[in-house]
Amino acid sequence: MLRYKFDVLSELKKRGYSTYRIRKEKIFGEATLQKFRTGQVISADNLDSLCRCLECQPGDILEYVPDEE
Repeated sequence: MLRYKFDVLSELKKRGYSTYRIRKEKIFGEATLQKFRTGQVISADNLDSLCRCLECQPGDILEYVPDEE
């Protein structure tokens, strides 16, 4: 299972991207913001935008955690 290494919305806010700004500039849609809140993985296009905003690589954002059986 893939999961975020940190709270994405908090990190975006530290970089000056409030949810208001994100919506106003149409960086991410409401569905994507909800996925950040619930920890769901986003699409590759949205991951590209997130990497651009945070100036990092996908591996800095996501980690693989094996499912418990």
